[in-house]
Amino acid sequence: MTGADALLDALADGGVRAIFTVPGVQLDALFDALARRDGAFRVWHTRHEQATSYMADGYTRVSGEPSCCLVVPGPGLLNATAGLATAYARNTPILCVAGQIPSATIGAQLGQLHELRDQAAALRAVVKWSTTVMRPGELGPAVAEALRRMRTGRPRPVAVEVPPDVLEAARPPTDRAATDPAGPADPSDAWTPDPDPDDLDRAAALLTAAQRPLVLAGGGVLVAGAWDELRELAERAGAPVVMTADGKGALDARHPLACEPTLGPRLTPTADVILAVGTRLGLPMGRRLPFGPDQRLVRIDADAAELRREVSPEIAIHADARLALAQLAERLPRSGRTPSWPDLTRLREDAAATVLALRPQAHYGEAIRRAVPEDGIVVAGMTQIGYWCRLGFPVWRPRTFLTPGYQGTLGFELPTGLGAQLAAPDTPVVVLAGDGGFLFNVQELATAVLHDIPVVAVVFNDGAYGNVRRTQMERFDGRCIASELHNPDFPALAESFGVRGVRAVGPDALERALGAAIEARRPTVIEVPVGPMPDPWAMLTMKHERVSR
Repeated sequence: MTGADALLDALADGGVRAIFTVPGVQLDALFDALARRDGAFRVWHTRHEQATSYMADGYTRVSGEPSCCLVVPGPGLLNATAGLATAYARNTPILCVAGQIPSATIGAQLGQLHELRDQAAALRAVVKWSTTVMRPGELGPAVAEALRRMRTGRPRPVAVEVPPDVLEAARPPTDRAATDPAGPADPSDAWTPDPDPDDLDRAAALLTAAQRPLVLAGGGVLVAGAWDELRELAERAGAPVVMTADGKGALDARHPLACEPTLGPRLTPTADVILAVGTRLGLPMGRRLPFGPDQRLVRIDADAAELRREVSPEIAIHADARLALAQLAERLPRSGRTPSWPDLTRLREDAAATVLALRPQAHYGEAIRRAVPEDGIVVAGMTQIGYWCRLGFPVWRPRTFLTPGYQGTLGFELPTGLGAQLAAPDTPVVVLAGDGGFLFNVQELATAVLHDIPVVAVVFNDGAYGNVRRTQMERFDGRCIASELHNPDFPALAESFGVRGVRAVGPDALERALGAAIEARRPTVIEVPVGPMPDPWAMLTMKHERVSR
């Protein structure tokens, strides 16, 4: 038994079975240990380390199960940090196991293969906690501690660094406790307590007496798996639920109380009691939701630091969203109540009309919604249609709409979709990308073919970094620089990988092509030629009039 065996034992004990990786010399002993386990872990290797962390993120977001990205040190780790930063932004609990140079040479700057001057510092910038294991006896406890911290408080990625000599060394009979002299790297690491009953009683009294109660639901509801509890509370309180872009799917968009993000700035100013769950209370482009001095705000969050950030609530409940919402709902009348908002149906229709007026983005978004089945997963990329989808795409089930959150990482789309597809092998997964972002990780088409992952990638091709070019045209008198692109023939490129390639011109053709690709159940790229599109940012920043009293 070696240090590598101790590491794998700890992963197995912690429920981690899915590993996304690119092999390398510093990890040879660990890969040999994986081979000796013969199927105990599901190992998917990629063509670039960036895909390992993105695939782990997509896998865990859809499945709710922990996963691991395994990379060599130096450039391997640095390649993976974009996906780790995205997982940090989206509160995804994944473990990064990073190789290191030989333990005796760390910090000596001898020019070892893949050496970084301070790899631990690079890791701390993108995870909530990390540690370096210098003795094989510490590996098991270190991994166990990483997994504990990954799940504790606000779920986020964590990391363990392991030198090759530690992986290769014989495992001692007794594991020592892992040390962490630096302490927690993130305040969200604190243990999340059970909700305070007195706080819940006060919050229930406010919601019961409210004339215009409102719920703001963020991505934390999906991370906690609290969608059933959210629906029960909203129905009992008679409260509309405004979902953020990251919270879409927390309540079925067809539910009469479900509201898209565009209604947030309209309903918030005139609500008398607001319950905010798992959300930073922000809007796209750094804007904040408007709050008035007479409003009563209740916040529920697993991260104590978020409870009073920027907006201080009357009642702050530091707790897991699922547990807090369930106990709060139990304190409300079971019969439910009729919403006291004036004509909520009309408000929802007006908000939808606003979003549908942005064309051609809306036409493409509607075509995608018609083609993708109810349980289908959509990865909304950093492209014009993806931006529209954050507000206008109706999401009917939880964890079926994935974005990169505030990181806004180009290139996350395809590998995130591959990870999501592995988590839900019988569910269609559709990736929406622009021509610019798609080429960031186009090599992972080879991964899709190798591992038989039937993701459908829709590539909207305008021959440019579209946002940048439009900004240069409209704000800087047409002085375009570094925004025009030369692209390959996308269907031909796809076919060269062994992926089905299709070109669809217009929304109707896209709907037909997408439906056929989903039916075929094989990796597919659909190129959609488009021209410049109108500026979506006025809509995305949601500058709407408030609801009249």
